[in-house]
Amino acid sequence: MRTIGRTQYSFPGQVSTRELRGTTVGSMEIDVPVAGRALVVIVDDRVAHTDGSSSTGPLVTELLNEAGFLVDATVLVAADEVEIRNALNTAVIGGVDLVISVGGTGVSPRDVTPDATADVLDRELLGISEALRSSGLAAGALDAGLSRGLVGVSGSTLVVNLAASRAAIRDGMATLTPLATHVIGELSGLAE
Repeated sequence: MRTIGRTQYSFPGQVSTRELRGTTVGSMEIDVPVAGRALVVIVDDRVAHTDGSSSTGPLVTELLNEAGFLVDATVLVAADEVEIRNALNTAVIGGVDLVISVGGTGVSPRDVTPDATADVLDRELLGISEALRSSGLAAGALDAGLSRGLVGVSGSTLVVNLAASRAAIRDGMATLTPLATHVIGELSGLAE
């Protein structure tokens, strides 16, 4: 059991802060580095308007866990600017280190995730956005290459928009993880 602020977390096999936490294996304690806390926002009209579940939420959560992040929650929202903005703002106010939105980054009229994200960001990180598009296109994820997704900082939270295909998510997370860890390290250094 670990207390962060006033919230207590108890997740078997997962870690709960950016610091090192000891994990007991038998009688030996192993330090496990933690990259930070994250929240996943799935933007999908079909899933948000039904009681269905998204297959992309568990994928993003799994990839974040593998990268050392504790995922606080996965939130499902419709492709609506207000809903998306509210979900992102809630994550920022909640103090997560990283919020990843998935979906709504294309060119159709319902693809409004970048528009909602722009209102939340204090500073945009164009290099990371371009790296995600470039690596996605090189990997054959056309939706990633054509994405209007943004990456930036809101307060001390890194906010990232990813395209919704499984290929775009897998490639995007591979590209993003080392960059996100570096940015979060810089942001946490400013807060100390």
